Parts: sequence; C-alpha cells; structure tokens
Amino acid sequence: MVPDIVIHALASAAYAGLAWHFWNTRWRAAFDEVPAGLAGWERAALLAVVALHGWLVASDVLLAAELRFGFAQALSVTLWLAVAMYWVESLFLRLDGFEPLILPLAALAAPLPAAFPGIANPAHAAGFEFKLHLLLAMCAYSLFTIAILHATLMAFVERKLHRSRPSAAGDGDALLAGPFSRLPPLLTLERLLFRLIGTAFVFLTLTLLTGIAFSETLFGRALRFDHKTLFAILSWSTFAALLIGRYLYGWRGRTALRWTLTGFVLLILAYVGSRFVLEVILGRT
Repeated sequence: MVPDIVIHALASAAYAGLAWHFWNTRWRAAFDEVPAGLAGWERAALLAVVALHGWLVASDVLLAAELRFGFAQALSVTLWLAVAMYWVESLFLRLDGFEPLILPLAALAAPLPAAFPGIANPAHAAGFEFKLHLLLAMCAYSLFTIAILHATLMAFVERKLHRSRPSAAGDGDALLAGPFSRLPPLLTLERLLFRLIGTAFVFLTLTLLTGIAFSETLFGRALRFDHKTLFAILSWSTFAALLIGRYLYGWRGRTALRWTLTGFVLLILAYVGSRFVLEVILGRT
C-alpha cells in the first residue's frame, strides 16, 4: 500500500506543477500567446487533481476512524473547496490569471494533514450538529478565500489600468493589453466580488447560528465566550460593515480590499490560527 504521505505529496506536486504552468502561460506570456480560457487538457488535469485532493479530504476527515479536525485539516478542506468552486465558476466566467494565485496555496495545504494529523476531537464532535456547523464554516472559509484572491487580482488589474493610457472613450473598465486582457471588465469583476462576499457572509452567519445552537445543546448556554467566538464575531461584524458600506456609500477598490482583508484575517484567527497555536505550539486541544 502506498504510504499516505506519498499520496498527499503527489497532490501537492500536481497543484504546484499546474501553478507553474499557469504562471508561465497566463502571467508571463506575451499578449498573443495567452490562451483564451482553459484548454480542454488544462480543465481535465485540474479536475483530476481536485478529485485526488477530494479523496484525501474524505479520507482525512469523513472516513477516519476518529474525527481529527485541526488547523491542517481546516486549511486542506478550505483550499480544496476553493479550487473546486473556481473550477465550476470557470465554466461560466473566464478568470484568466486567477490560477497562479490559488493553486500554490492548494499545493501548500494539501499535504498538511499528513504532516499534522491533529488531536482527536471529543466524542460530541461526531454528532450531526457539529458536522453541519463544520461544513458551513468550511464553505464560508472557502468563499472568503476566493474573495480575497479575487480582490487581490482586481487590485493588480486596477493598478495596471491606472498606469496605462485611458481608452478613447475614457472607460475605466477598458480591457488591459497583456496577459489580463481577456478578463471581464473591472466593474463586472467588482460585482462578482461582492456577490462572493455576500454569499460567504450568509454561510458565515449560518455558521455562527449553528455554533450558538450547538453550544446551547451541549453546554447549556448560547455562546462560550473565548478567543474563537471573539474573532468570529469581529469577522462577521467587519463583513457586515463592508456590505452595508457598499450598499449605502458604494465602497469599492482599495476600501473594499482593506475591509475584505481585515475580515479574512480575523476569520483565520478564529479557528485556524487558534488551532495552530493549540496543536503545534501548546500540543493540546
């Protein structure tokens, strides 16, 4: 039987190889050499890696004899879902240049569960309520991961546009001349970004609500006020403020990027950061 670490390393190497390929063909290539969207073999290769990573996620989390869900598993599941969502999204919208941003992160996250198997969760963690809470949280993490990478790509494109000469019509959404020329207009990317953030915010809200219900059932009180709860509420409040600011004041550009980044960092600290400190530094749950 092939050792588990070898399969994880294979998935990581496949992600890294595709990331290198997309870097060379999307970011470094000349304008006339940039492919129009994903080629058939690229789409098939990416799907194969996502399927392999998904099998590893199922083995590490769903099919394991005991539930071990620490920071490594959380990052692995988050990036797997993010790449899978991108693959589906690419069927309907071309986002050339996005691949070199997300695939290296997936390459780093895929082997983590083999290196850091984590500490067994308590028996109550195997219940339906906790698993539902976990699933909603991972969906929120994944969508926010895509959103922050999407915002980063937008910031890069906007910077390039500001450095280039305006189009004859003076349209700020003029397409770039270069590897990013086939991206949708900037305003279209912006609408997609806030659609992602809004959807992720719904999942984050459901995560908090199921967490409250789970805590009420298990501990007899709606919230256990600890660092995870604090950072989760701060993250939720940050994204709520961003969406309100967008609706009332039309926030966009760097303002939206700063709020998105702040909310994402707080969300990472809520679970992944705290689990890393507990598991790796303190060696306990």
